[in-house]
Amino acid sequence: MPISFPVPIRALKISNGDKKKIYYPHIYGTKSPVFEGYINRSIVEQTQELINQQVGETSSTVEEVLGTFEIKNNQRQVLSLSLSNYTYHHHAAHGMTYIKSLTFDLEKEKKCELKDLFKPNSNYVNRISKLVQKQIKKRDILMLEPFTKIKPDQDFYIADKTLVIYFQLYELTAYVFGFPMFPISVYSLQDIIDESGPLGRMAENN
Repeated sequence: MPISFPVPIRALKISNGDKKKIYYPHIYGTKSPVFEGYINRSIVEQTQELINQQVGETSSTVEEVLGTFEIKNNQRQVLSLSLSNYTYHHHAAHGMTYIKSLTFDLEKEKKCELKDLFKPNSNYVNRISKLVQKQIKKRDILMLEPFTKIKPDQDFYIADKTLVIYFQLYELTAYVFGFPMFPISVYSLQDIIDESGPLGRMAENN
């Protein structure tokens, strides 16, 4: 039975002292307990991957960890969320943050990769890359090296009628500029999106 929206969500916490806290979302009370369990396991696994990525980067002592999350979309049978992890190592010049996102199509009961949002053979990589390039130029973003194109599995989330493509720190720009984010209206991609998928539902006017 499809899960109705909005999905109930509560925050859970992992902590080890005042300076090591990680908050992550947990969905509950849905009509599809099997898929609900899959979503929650996916969230926990991604949270742990972020922790491992931070701790495994250096042998120095971890002094501070803060994990948080944001619910980007919780409507129209689409749940999209982001998980972030900030970690500061002893004597580091500054802390490091990573963000990863998860998007679920609850109507089809599946976790979505970027390619799943578009029609087969739609060449979504080139299409999105051109829109990102246009924003880079318009916003006069200072790049570490010239931008060519997004990866087929580029980081993204869905926020209402917008697909947000983003990059990690240092991936495109210097640390001081933060996370480069590129919001793209679903209507500018309407001819290539899967009409029965998450972006297709976002594009509906009802």
